[in-house]
Amino acid sequence: MRQTFVDTTTALLDEDPRTALVLADISADVFAPAIRRHPERAFNVGIREGLMVGVGGGLALTGLRPFLHSYAPFLLDRAYEQIKLDLGHQDAGAVLVSIGASYDAAAEGYTHQSPGDVALLDTLEGWTVHVPGHRDEVPPMLRAAARHDDRVYVRLSVQENARAHPDGGRLRVITQGGPDGGRPGGHARRGPLVVAVGPMLDPVLEATRGMDVTVAYTNTPRPWDTEGLRALAGSEVVVVEPYLAGTSARPVAEALGGVPHRALHLGVGHAEVRRYGNWRDHAREHGLDEAGLRRSIGAFLGYAD
Repeated sequence: MRQTFVDTTTALLDEDPRTALVLADISADVFAPAIRRHPERAFNVGIREGLMVGVGGGLALTGLRPFLHSYAPFLLDRAYEQIKLDLGHQDAGAVLVSIGASYDAAAEGYTHQSPGDVALLDTLEGWTVHVPGHRDEVPPMLRAAARHDDRVYVRLSVQENARAHPDGGRLRVITQGGPDGGRPGGHARRGPLVVAVGPMLDPVLEATRGMDVTVAYTNTPRPWDTEGLRALAGSEVVVVEPYLAGTSARPVAEALGGVPHRALHLGVGHAEVRRYGNWRDHAREHGLDEAGLRRSIGAFLGYAD
């Protein structure tokens, strides 16, 4: 996904005189040719993430469309105040593109982990959040974001699904379950719904193999697809996200207001995993691997493993 972002943004800089790029040292080497070609619109401000956002906000106010990029904890956690003020308060638009996700850079320690990035943006208004599940979903997101002036966050990850679903902006049904989830003694109603966000789709599909559930996919959890959720949801809804567990609890509850349901929100736990390892080790620790998801979803829906 990272290379796809570099290739697409470099092409946008060449094609569109409105596109700008601001870096804070991360990925400066791969963007060096683009910076040399477009010194008036492409900048590396050094290890100054707050300045990166401030410069981006200033460029936006002049009519340019800035792309800002770094590891998620540097881009979101560290520069949160500037995002709040220099973009939100000024009503300026930018495209924030992160790498590292929740724990892709696990070997670098907790400084490079950001499971709470989307939750942070939820405290601010007007943000579209894209969480691509495959590298081929990234270019359409970036090109669409270049054509307007809203605030957009694109969360790239190392983990990805086996195939792309470029139409995943709204809830897209991947597997269709039967009424009542196929459980004996039930009444005619919609069966359980499991929503997978971005790269969680493949683990969810494997974890629910043999369960009579509907699995839906989205790569754009903000704004939440309220209409799609209400159309698909039965009395049991499971949301699996690759960031902090419960991040989407509020929009899901609001979307299903007045609809009796039980909800389970799975994601990265609040407890810090202090052993380094790699992203697969951390997924397993947080119960986001196939086995962990099967245990959690199966127990919630009453399936015996």
